[in-house]
Amino acid sequence: MPNQKILIVDDDQNICELLRLYLAKEGYETLIAHDGEKALELFEQNKPNMVLLDVMMPKMDGWEVCRRIRAQANTPIIMLTAKGETFDKVLGLELGADDYVVKPFDSKEVVARIKAVLRRCNPEESGKDGVIQFENLSLDMSRYELKVKGKVVEAPPKELELLAYLAGHPNRVFTRDQLLDEVWGFEYYGDSRTIDVHIKRLREKLEGASDQWSLKTVWGVGYKFEAKD
Repeated sequence: MPNQKILIVDDDQNICELLRLYLAKEGYETLIAHDGEKALELFEQNKPNMVLLDVMMPKMDGWEVCRRIRAQANTPIIMLTAKGETFDKVLGLELGADDYVVKPFDSKEVVARIKAVLRRCNPEESGKDGVIQFENLSLDMSRYELKVKGKVVEAPPKELELLAYLAGHPNRVFTRDQLLDEVWGFEYYGDSRTIDVHIKRLREKLEGASDQWSLKTVWGVGYKFEAKD
């Protein structure tokens, strides 16, 4: 955890300063931007370990910043938004955000989420190692690398962790709540639609790779990684 850089992006200077103080107390180095253009500039110059990204900002909103970061890196992103509607939450996840926090928030909660996400994204800390392999599918969790038909496919850490958990238990059905507990951990405060969004994105990346396995919806229950014998 020490020496990790967190980029805080919010046009509210008070929020930025509050988060900076909490994160500094935990040993994190912080960078601050008050608009989307500055956020991208700092991101490209400093390569932070995580981005806390507000949605409503001048010059460039958080959705566009998220898109541009995802086009070049898998750096974890937590969206900060004053909007609590499901649409906004789902949109952020579909753009590649790893989590979201609705304002007003408790700074301790934000710090807890940051720690949880960084642990999951650090293979040495998370203890997730080894390679999961099926026909035309290779998932190396020591490197957080997904290969489909021999080609590397970019995916955010949370998608890889969800796929690794399901593929690591082939043909077993999990409810959304079980997947939230196992993949997101007890610190997660979100809703089960998070799982649906990530499954949708994974299916798009895995489409047509093999007829020997697939991500299946078990209606009324949840999901499973179905693999033929």
